[in-house]
Amino acid sequence: MSEAFQEEPDPTLLHLLEPDERLQIAARARDGLLAVTDRRIVVADEGRIALDVPYDGLRRVQFDIERTRPATLVIVPENVVDEPQVLAIPPEEFGRTAKALALIGRRLAER
Repeated sequence: MSEAFQEEPDPTLLHLLEPDERLQIAARARDGLLAVTDRRIVVADEGRIALDVPYDGLRRVQFDIERTRPATLVIVPENVVDEPQVLAIPPEEFGRTAKALALIGRRLAER
């Protein structure tokens, strides 16, 4: 399924993308970045890639919002070799994160 929107990659993301890959949405966490492309999910923090999995490599995604705290986004990969990621999402990134979650959810529903 092709999504109608696509972002121009932030220059800090360019090195993460393959030549024919499209960034669909990126959201900033307190200590990292969530990037959703047309092929995969990437979580990067402090100059390293913490998680890089295709959609079929995801087991679970959970998003919790609490009053007066950043939201918590948990991404659990299927393969036990890949570490689950826990991201603190500030309120100003809730909209972008919701778009990312919708894209991920649609991809998972296709499988």
